[in-house]
Amino acid sequence: MLQSQLSNVEPNLNGSNPPPQEHVGGEGSIDIQEELNRLEEMVLSSLRIPLTGRTLIDEEKLLDQLDYIRLALPALFQEAAVILEQKEEILLEAEEYGQQIVEAAQAKKAQILAESDIIQQAKQEAEQIRRQAQQECDAIMQETLAEIERKRYACQQELEQMRQTAIAHAQEIEDGADAYADGVLENIEQDLKEMLRIITNGRQQLQVDNLTQRNSPPGYKR
Repeated sequence: MLQSQLSNVEPNLNGSNPPPQEHVGGEGSIDIQEELNRLEEMVLSSLRIPLTGRTLIDEEKLLDQLDYIRLALPALFQEAAVILEQKEEILLEAEEYGQQIVEAAQAKKAQILAESDIIQQAKQEAEQIRRQAQQECDAIMQETLAEIERKRYACQQELEQMRQTAIAHAQEIEDGADAYADGVLENIEQDLKEMLRIITNGRQQLQVDNLTQRNSPPGYKR
């Protein structure tokens, strides 16, 4: 609302606002850091308000950039979904691999049992294979879960950083616009006060002149 009011005071020097160009950081995703840099460049290249240290930014361009980033965010969640699907596939493969190892161990055990002189060795080997398979499955599961947690945390951090940056930029723009509008109104107020003082002095001088003329003898001229 304040931006629309100030448009009558300061013209738009940038002309029309084209939509932000796409910067693809990978297939189906965007480079979040690059888009944040574009936001920062948008602020730094905008019109600066003299003597205030504030910047007057094109609100429509800022909102377009934020909308673009917001619409591109689902790609990040799709990546997370792909990771979850990969987790299920890895766990399934690990389970199948473990089952194959167990079946192989059972077949090996059956073969060894046929030879009475190496029964004890077969038991030990089967147990070792079972433990190895269990350890491999556990390691794969832990690594997959840790990777999923890292991706989720990274997504949350990026989203929070984007939200904080957008809020800070919006507040800075609003503060600068308010200060600029207040300065303009203060100058107008000072001009009106000066005009009122001149008018008051003029009226007082006219009243003195009229009173002098009425009190002067006939034919007297100042």
